Amino acid sequence: MSVNRVTTRTVPEEPEGVRAPLRGRDAELAFIEARLDALDRGEGGIIRVEGPVGIGRSRILAEAAAAARRRGTRVFEGAADPDEQFVPLGPLLDGLLSGEEPLSGAVRLRDLATTPGQRFWLLQELGDRLRESARNGPLLVVLDDLQWCDDLTLLAFNTLAAGLSSHAILWLVAVRGGSVPSGVRTTLDRIRQAGAHELALGALDDQATTRVTQDVLGAAPDPDVLRVARRAEGVPQLLVELLVSLREAVTIENGTARLSAGPPAPRALPSVVHRLDQLSDEARELVQTAAAVGGPVTVALLAELLGRSSAALITAVRESLDADLLTESGDRLAFRHGLIREAVEAGLPRSLRQALRGQAAELPPGSEASPDERPGPSAGRAPADAAGAGRAGAADVAEADRLRMSAAELAATAPGPAAERSLKALELTTADAPERPRVVAETIPLLWQTGRAAQARELGASALATGRLGPEDEARIRLALARLAVPFDFSEAVRQARAGAALPGIPVDVRGRLLAMLAVGLSMSGEHSAAEQVAAEAWETAAAAGDRSAEATLTTVRSAASFHRMDLTEAFRQAERSAALADALGVSTSLWVPEALWHALLSNTTGRSAEALAAAEEGIRITGEQGRTAVTRMWLMTRSRILLEAGRLTDARADAEAASVTTDDLGPGNLADVTLRYVMMRVALHTNDQQTARAYAAEARRMRSDGAPVVRYFGAWMLALMADFEGRPDRAMAELDEVMTAPAADRPAYAGLVDPADAPFLVRLALRAGAHERAAQAVALAERLVVLNPDLAFLAATAAHARGLLDNDLAPLVRAVRLYEDCPRPLARASALEDAGRKLAATRMPEAVPYFDKALALYARAGAERDVARVRRRLRAAGVRRRPSTPGLSGAWPELTAAEIRVVRLVARGLTNQQVAEDLTLSPHTVSSHLRRAFTKLDITSRVELTRLVKRRDSEE
Repeated sequence: MSVNRVTTRTVPEEPEGVRAPLRGRDAELAFIEARLDALDRGEGGIIRVEGPVGIGRSRILAEAAAAARRRGTRVFEGAADPDEQFVPLGPLLDGLLSGEEPLSGAVRLRDLATTPGQRFWLLQELGDRLRESARNGPLLVVLDDLQWCDDLTLLAFNTLAAGLSSHAILWLVAVRGGSVPSGVRTTLDRIRQAGAHELALGALDDQATTRVTQDVLGAAPDPDVLRVARRAEGVPQLLVELLVSLREAVTIENGTARLSAGPPAPRALPSVVHRLDQLSDEARELVQTAAAVGGPVTVALLAELLGRSSAALITAVRESLDADLLTESGDRLAFRHGLIREAVEAGLPRSLRQALRGQAAELPPGSEASPDERPGPSAGRAPADAAGAGRAGAADVAEADRLRMSAAELAATAPGPAAERSLKALELTTADAPERPRVVAETIPLLWQTGRAAQARELGASALATGRLGPEDEARIRLALARLAVPFDFSEAVRQARAGAALPGIPVDVRGRLLAMLAVGLSMSGEHSAAEQVAAEAWETAAAAGDRSAEATLTTVRSAASFHRMDLTEAFRQAERSAALADALGVSTSLWVPEALWHALLSNTTGRSAEALAAAEEGIRITGEQGRTAVTRMWLMTRSRILLEAGRLTDARADAEAASVTTDDLGPGNLADVTLRYVMMRVALHTNDQQTARAYAAEARRMRSDGAPVVRYFGAWMLALMADFEGRPDRAMAELDEVMTAPAADRPAYAGLVDPADAPFLVRLALRAGAHERAAQAVALAERLVVLNPDLAFLAATAAHARGLLDNDLAPLVRAVRLYEDCPRPLARASALEDAGRKLAATRMPEAVPYFDKALALYARAGAERDVARVRRRLRAAGVRRRPSTPGLSGAWPELTAAEIRVVRLVARGLTNQQVAEDLTLSPHTVSSHLRRAFTKLDITSRVELTRLVKRRDSEE
């Protein structure tokens, strides 16, 4: 039974008519209350509330009106409507002449408003009526959406506010920020000159976002829910609508709102749908096409996709900008907010989205003719005359520029076509052209993302080898090479970034990015103190350049530093911030890879396997759809590690094998060393696969001499595991000597462990080797981790387990078993059960059997054959024999694991490997791995044989 019983419920619906409290606007409300105090003393004035769409202007006005009514102040409320601008003075008259207590003389005023030529008398009459009402008590006149007001309303407001400034009348008006009609701008300038107070509404801060999330969901959000909420970037309307759409995907456990199945897919948001519906058909098509393409796009690209000329889109573009759906970003159109783009895209059929993206990728940039058909000399032909040698013609230069622009547009959603365009631009750029190094620097990351890292590295190395590069050009190419090197060679990434940052006279933004990459490389290498020193300098440089991309990368470095110091709460906070920054910027601008990778690994290391797995599956899905081969492989390696620690050994091995199959042409590299090789070694040891274990032990010996400390540490740990497997605890402890005695500043967290769950294993190993001091060191660090992170039950379970082994004490072992019940680490829990049973067996054998039985069931379910055999021996020693069990799902398939059965059944239905992969959210390589193992176990060689076997066994069952 769990020590902390989990209570689960769904998110409650918001009671009809009940509005959530206003959060994050305390200063603004306090200011309004102060102006209402002044109004009570007879002082009028004007307050102008300004902010973008969805920021909460109308809510502030409503709260102010309610506060005034509570004081007994008479309130008039009006609002403009973009569809009713043809009604002269409509917003102001509606506010003054309707409601519970309209202005006196309403009939007379309406008559004047509808009678031609009576504008002067209408304004006089309005002024008199307001003056008369103000004598009887203060008035608050509220006017919302000033940007939609007609000219007569603007004139009346300006005239009345100025003429009645000595009376107890407070005018509270709201206007959309940014571009407004000229008449509105003139009115705003006039009231500013007249002394109007201004309230500029900004985005909600993180605390307010958290409180709004709790209000809407009915419980405190966990980090994953909060991370989704932060995607609204503090815009209240988008935040609330996003949270309402989350309700079906959230459950509440012990007062905490959690995602039940990972981040949900984007959905349509009511405010966005409403604005989209108000557009003309032409503008709506333009916005939907821009959403399907993805990143910022030129009008020319949209025109080609829509089959129209750019001039024909003038009205639709202006309408989209006026609706605050799109905004101008240089010479491109971009969505005002990422959630707006996702909401628009969510309303399109998937087939249409894919068709538009494919069409965008295939379109020739800048013209209806294909790039290869354009006139002018190509890079592969000699010029017609000697005078043209070494110089590109004007047509080639222009075409290269167009190709580079097109590649930049496609990079976020279609890196494959983007890489081809960038390569073509490089072909059209001569060796001595001043812009060639910049084109090289742009091409390298595109080639890496699409699985052509060797080609990318050769391109950069050739450019550096010319010796003709200026400092800025060399710095940009070294930055690209450092980004390329991070997954493959941590030390090479450090070398390239350090060399680039040392170049004289380079722009501050380039230097900031190089320092950020240097900090990343040092952090990944395991040189933590050096990484922190560089990161401090990089922060100053990035801040001076205003570089948000470098900020996202450096925030990940900060998170890693906090993790090294065992402050996991701060590590999570920084990881969430870095992931949110990277999401907002888009993956193509990231200096490294999606920062969500680190967040997923961090979640998994602290026992949050479900959240980590959901993030990994989403990462595999998205990067697979975008064709980002390199990043998909990184997510596969990450997921293999998560699956290992979730006790899904077969799935972990399949992902690791799939990542190995998709190994880049530079070789697996350092990231593979610390993920898939480690996973394959652990799986082999759990399953008693001695041949595979020895093969990866050979890899570990190579890792022990790597230049990166972290790779050496992983190699040492893998060799220690192998030595223990062979029954040599002394040798195992000797392998860990470098890790255990490294300088404290750079020693890996957990005294050299790569997973806190391994603390009990290290204690057990040290005790068998007679190294009691080392065992005590591991326990002390595990317990310190709990003190620093008291809310993580998984860490408490690990520490209790380690303490029980060190002290040979049953009580902490039993406590560990109970704590592990709420943790998604079945192998760690099975180990605690086995150790508790082993302790009981010494004196109370019958009481030990239930512990062994539970451990046996968990090991069997995971497919950990070696562990199963060991626990069976313990049960036999207790006089108990258990029938062999199988990890398969069905008695009809005793040979296969659950994952293999799922694949087999879909293949037997006629699905291709690709279709199976999409159905099960796997990579095609993982499906191939499962299928290959199933064929071997079932002794068949074809899909036809498999289909027949499935039919026969299903009929027998």
